[in-house]
Amino acid sequence: MFDGVQAAEHDLLVFLDGDLAGLRAGIISDMIGPLVKDEADFVKARFGRSGGRVTELTAKPMLKVFFPELAHFAQPLGGVIAARKKLLSNIRFEAGYGVDIGLMLDSHRIGARLAEVDIGSLEHDSQSLLDLTFMANEVARVIYSRARAMGRLNVEQIVAMYETQRQASAELDYVLTRRRQRHRVLLLDMDGTVTPSRFVVEMARFSGREADLMQLLDDPASDAVTRSEKIAALFRFVHQQDFERVALKMALRPGVIEFVNQMRRAGFMVGLLSDSYFVAAEIVRRRLFADFALAHTLQFDSEVCSGQVRLNSAFLARSGEPGAAVCKSRVLTRIREDISEPRVTECWAIGDNLNDMEMLRSADRAFAIEPKSLAIAAIPGITIIESFNDLLQHVPARP
Repeated sequence: MFDGVQAAEHDLLVFLDGDLAGLRAGIISDMIGPLVKDEADFVKARFGRSGGRVTELTAKPMLKVFFPELAHFAQPLGGVIAARKKLLSNIRFEAGYGVDIGLMLDSHRIGARLAEVDIGSLEHDSQSLLDLTFMANEVARVIYSRARAMGRLNVEQIVAMYETQRQASAELDYVLTRRRQRHRVLLLDMDGTVTPSRFVVEMARFSGREADLMQLLDDPASDAVTRSEKIAALFRFVHQQDFERVALKMALRPGVIEFVNQMRRAGFMVGLLSDSYFVAAEIVRRRLFADFALAHTLQFDSEVCSGQVRLNSAFLARSGEPGAAVCKSRVLTRIREDISEPRVTECWAIGDNLNDMEMLRSADRAFAIEPKSLAIAAIPGITIIESFNDLLQHVPARP
């Protein structure tokens, strides 16, 4: 890239990755558009897919903490770049995976105007886990070095960055980057389905807040969003380790681990969904050997709960979308909308209560374990089971 800048004979330069597929006519014209119009000095491409694992778990969380003014860039690590030769001639080119983010940050540091252009859908060659490890290390090193140069590097920010990384792994965009060619998905409700008890109840009992929690759970006038916010506030000042300790001790239903393993062997991507908190769902997910967990994110400051919760966007209604404001069925809808090949062709769901009902209705195959409501048992197409051992006979053959 550096040698190309030196050899270039014109002022407007465009870089394209060498491993791109799906290039369309007009990309170069689109990329230099903001330069020609004198609206920007440095342009990054935004293309029609979520970022990869290093983008979602390293670059974006670090930018949110150290360079929040740049956190809106969709693909900060992408190599599709347009800039003026004069600008690039005065910027350091990193020798490695950190080159793209380094160019963006250095352009920003010297006052260049940055812009982002949507260039449609692109596909890259996949990289090995070893390459991704090197990339993450290089990207982190570059961002740290630029943050230090701007006086933005301190211990509190590093702690905040790790918290932001934890939250990023709770998002569906990151989950979809890990589908790895699988076109079958199994969604498991956590509270009452995988675990006989509910996490918030166990957590309230552990922290001496059970009576207060019961009042909130029994309030018929409270909508799902307000109730979630009030319950989160109940756990203010509780240490993160206490949430993890309770999640580790929660009982799992007999047979669930064997069932998850059998479904994964049958080619399913297995996800755990919870109306409670990712800090707990992620631990239960690991205990099950499931592929991912999606839940709402409690906010922690220095590992202490702030009492605030961020509802997972995968559960929320889009503008004009019918139904409840918060619903697990939308996770299934968003997964089906994923345009990555191969497309998802089969979705299973397992739940136990009314808050799982729409998810069960939407699934290709649905099961209810010891349903808490007769309304669930009355839904056509839902198979009622007593245990996960009953489900083993339903595991399909690998396609």
